[in-house]
Amino acid sequence: MTLRLLALAFATLVPSAPIAQPAVQTALDGLEYPWDIEVSEDAFYITEKSGTLGTLRNGDFTRLPVITSEPILDDRGGGLLGLALHPDFATNRLVVLYTHHGTPNERWNRVIEARLSDGAWRETRVLIDDIPGHPLYNGGRVAFGPDGMLYITTGWTENRERPQDLDSLAGKILRVRADGSVPTDNPFPGSPVWSLGHRNPQGLAWDDAGRLYAAEHGQSGHDEVNLIEPGGNYGWPLIQGDEEAEGMRAPLAHSGGSTWAPSGLGWDGDRLLVAGLRAEGLLALDPVSREIANGIGIGERIRDVVITRDEILAITTNRSPRREGPSEDRLIRIRR
Repeated sequence: MTLRLLALAFATLVPSAPIAQPAVQTALDGLEYPWDIEVSEDAFYITEKSGTLGTLRNGDFTRLPVITSEPILDDRGGGLLGLALHPDFATNRLVVLYTHHGTPNERWNRVIEARLSDGAWRETRVLIDDIPGHPLYNGGRVAFGPDGMLYITTGWTENRERPQDLDSLAGKILRVRADGSVPTDNPFPGSPVWSLGHRNPQGLAWDDAGRLYAAEHGQSGHDEVNLIEPGGNYGWPLIQGDEEAEGMRAPLAHSGGSTWAPSGLGWDGDRLLVAGLRAEGLLALDPVSREIANGIGIGERIRDVVITRDEILAITTNRSPRREGPSEDRLIRIRR
């Protein structure tokens, strides 16, 4: 597919900050349920839920299949989800992918490594297997932190026991080495679990001091952004919102009875930008005041956001796993 540059449109701001409206430009249209976007050198890499990984370089978009040892199950909220470029991607060309497998009645997720070969991205090894799957709640974000470790978000799968069970990989943020092995400084010896008590986290970002934040879908509201500490218990399903319990951590911010439907998360040097599906734009969170200061309203479901020195990049997912059907999705560029 060839890049199509479209006319400029202008974003609205939410909720009330009286600052100039940034220009929003469509850099690429014709995407099919994109889920993750990453940037390396002069190229953008985008996963699509059906099982393709596309590369946008010099105005040309090349969409290639992802070949896995277990076929990807593209059904409702499952499919090819998260993408991370290996820290040595410039030389080894390895990527990490979060994939959904099985049948609609028996689902699971795994994290794999892959490399481009013979016109396809081909699995080279499985890093983590047997993550419980669900039609809607799979987590799915993968990202390398500033420590070089791989972080992974997983969903609760509507099982109230799993998020609090250290023997289950569901409802967690996991941390492993690039080869899938467990680091010796993880909080629970021999376990990939970095934090627990999560419902459906889909966003990861680090600030300039190396602090980790996660964005998480709540239950009928109470979406959260959390400051993640190793070994921290974030309460689900025992507490949410402003509720408290001994040994459990409150969110940095939450949506109360309203819904953001947060997915991707980015750090712009001063604040966190939250990709909002229901919010249809980017929410901006000041981690000091813990308030949503302002945002960029786009009028479409925003799945992921990446922030570079000069611009903000976002992808839309205008189809919902609760309402399957045709959608028009795109890559958006916003000058900073």
